[in-house]
Amino acid sequence: MVSAPTMDSVIPKGSANDRLLPQGRLAGPMPWIVAIMIFLTVLACAAGIALGEGAAGMRDAVANRLTIQVTEADAARRDALVPRIRSAIARLPGVGRVTVAPQEELVRQLEPWLGADAAAAEIPIPALIDVDLSVEGQAGDATRAKVAEAVAAITPEARVEPHAAYIAPVAALVRTIGWIALAIVALMAVATSFVVVLAARGAHATHRGTIEVMHMLGATDGQVMRLFQRRMTRDISFGSIVGLVAAGAVILLVGRSIRLLAGDLMGSIALPWWGWVVLPILPIAFIGVAWFAARLTLQSALSRSL
Repeated sequence: MVSAPTMDSVIPKGSANDRLLPQGRLAGPMPWIVAIMIFLTVLACAAGIALGEGAAGMRDAVANRLTIQVTEADAARRDALVPRIRSAIARLPGVGRVTVAPQEELVRQLEPWLGADAAAAEIPIPALIDVDLSVEGQAGDATRAKVAEAVAAITPEARVEPHAAYIAPVAALVRTIGWIALAIVALMAVATSFVVVLAARGAHATHRGTIEVMHMLGATDGQVMRLFQRRMTRDISFGSIVGLVAAGAVILLVGRSIRLLAGDLMGSIALPWWGWVVLPILPIAFIGVAWFAARLTLQSALSRSL
C-alpha cells in the first residue's frame, strides 16, 4: 500500500525550498531597505547615547566651578581688589583652587573683537578669578553662597557667576536632541515592522497559487509560515549586518573627527563603552520584531485564504 505524499517528501529540503519563495538576498529590495533603516537607526541611537553622555559630562565638568568678575573701571583699584578677593575666598571651607586669569591672556582673547591695540586703547577689561569648589551637592550650594557673601563684603562691583548657569541651556539642548534621536529609533522600529508586514503580504499574494498546491500536498499552515519566515529572516539578517557595519564605520569616522577638535564641549560628546554593547543589540531586536511581524501577518493571511 502506497502512502499519500507529504510536504517533506514531495518538496526537498534546503535550497530547493527557496525556489518557492521570493527573490534571493541580493536581488530583492527588502534586504537593502532594511539595511538603510538599520543604518539610520544605529546612527540615531549612537547620537542619542553620545549626546546624553555629553550633556552629563558638560554638567559635571562645570558644576563646581565659579568665575568672579571684578568690573572696576579704575585699573589701580581693580589690581588692588583682586588679591584681597583671592585671599578671602581661599580661606573659605569647601573652596579648592583659586586662579587669577592673567590680564595678558584676556587681552589676547579679546583681540579678534577689539583689535591688537586693545590694551593700549584704555578699554576697561574686568579681572577674572576662577574658583574650583571641593564639595558638591548642598555643601557646594552653601559654599557658593559664602563665596558670594565674601566677595560682596569686599566690593559690590564684582559678580560671582557659576559656570553651570551658562552651560545649563546648552546641556538641556544637547539632552533634548539626544531624546529626539532615541525617539527616532522607536519610530524606525515601527517602520521596519510595517515594511515586513507589507513584504509578507506581497509574498503571500505573489505565491498564493504555490501555497494552495502546498496545502493540497499536505502542507500545514505552520510549515508554510516557517518557509516564508526563514527566507524573510535571512533577508532581514543580511540587511541588518550590512546596515550595522556601515553605521559602525560612520560612527568611528565621526568620533575620530570629534576627538581632533580642541573644544571641551565637543570633546565631551563621545560614545561610551556600553554604547558599543547596545548598538549590536539593535539589529538583533529588529530581527526579532520582523520575525514576529512576519508570523502574525502570514498567519492572518493564511487564515483568510482558507
